[in-house]
Amino acid sequence: MASIKLTTKDIFEQDFKVGFRGYDPDEVNDFLDDIMKDYDAYEAIIKELKGEIARLKAQAANISRPSSAPVQESNDVLRTERPSSATNFDILRRLNRLEKEVFGKQIAQDE
Repeated sequence: MASIKLTTKDIFEQDFKVGFRGYDPDEVNDFLDDIMKDYDAYEAIIKELKGEIARLKAQAANISRPSSAPVQESNDVLRTERPSSATNFDILRRLNRLEKEVFGKQIAQDE
């Protein structure tokens, strides 16, 4: 998989040296070349992921479903377990706290 060199923050904070007649054209062109490489990498990733989505959809369509009786039994089991398990709201709240913890540290390291 292609690697991505620039982040949105990098592009936003990019400063070019001002020469006698404005920005140095070579420096600007080099930066734009890096951006074009990143876009190529994004396109390659998107193409790869779309291919995997198509493959997984085809695989899911080929899997035969079991008879309806076992599915009904598993649904009954899930219904009985739900009150004792966490709700979706609780899971989302925990996920939100985890993201703040992980990405908060990452943002502090980037600055």
